[in-house]
Amino acid sequence: MPSWRTTLTAAGIGEPRLRDDYTYVARRVLRREPAPYLTLRLLAAPPLVPWLTAGVAFMNLVDDVAETGTPQERSAGLAALAGQTAAALETGDSPDPLLRAYAHAVTTRGLPVHWVSRFLEGAATAEAGFAGFETEEDFQSYVDAYAWPGVLVFTGLQYQGGPDGEQAAGWRRFVDAAQRVDFLADLAGDLADGRLCIPRARLAEHSVTRADLEQARDTPAVRALLAAETRRARTALDATDGILGLVEPGLRPVIATMTELMGHQLAAVERAGVRALRKDVGYGLAAPVRTLIRARASRPRTSR
Repeated sequence: MPSWRTTLTAAGIGEPRLRDDYTYVARRVLRREPAPYLTLRLLAAPPLVPWLTAGVAFMNLVDDVAETGTPQERSAGLAALAGQTAAALETGDSPDPLLRAYAHAVTTRGLPVHWVSRFLEGAATAEAGFAGFETEEDFQSYVDAYAWPGVLVFTGLQYQGGPDGEQAAGWRRFVDAAQRVDFLADLAGDLADGRLCIPRARLAEHSVTRADLEQARDTPAVRALLAAETRRARTALDATDGILGLVEPGLRPVIATMTELMGHQLAAVERAGVRALRKDVGYGLAAPVRTLIRARASRPRTSR
């Protein structure tokens, strides 16, 4: 793995202040989300790593503001962040080194700004005001408004000029699967926080109440509901086949790893059954380590 300084140079980032900004961003991502950071560093082509690291940092910043404080505090925080981001994108400067680095990445890579503004708008509506889903259509609206642009403000930086229509549609399928798996894996924690992420109409279809889920009742109806939800997630995951053909070669090992780990996590949810209502489901340590080692060993030399 090349040094961080060499990685910045490979991406053409030479100006001292910008190098400091990207270094600040990398340290922030490493502290908050070490697994994604290390996956990028180990598997992605070095010229892509600074851009994608800045994208992860921005995505995390927006998520944090959207999920912290009272509804009024979230709204005010997101409005302020939207203004700061717009100014950074327009001028290329900001008091915040994270926004400076991200604005530089967006400008240099030519990511269409509408993905950024769409993500911020979705954070202020679909996420900050999240009240659960009544139907599958509500879930799809949430993905369109927040989850899809949230991933493209990060992964879209792999493409010079931003993703084309086919690439963006491929990421929409990927996000649909990832969000379903994430909601199932985090069922226990979300319910404890007052968030129900399974559409209420599907609870009604199975004659399951929210209290049944909150109290982790092991009943035939609850088991049937969870089995149906994991089948939907499995179908969505199967629909991501072909995503690697839409990914830049230097990022393919990362996305292949992410997809494999998503499959591991969904399998763990399927095995857990009702236990997923009592404790969030991870994929342990062995599966990620094995996957990373295998991906690192098989990474094409052209991505190094």
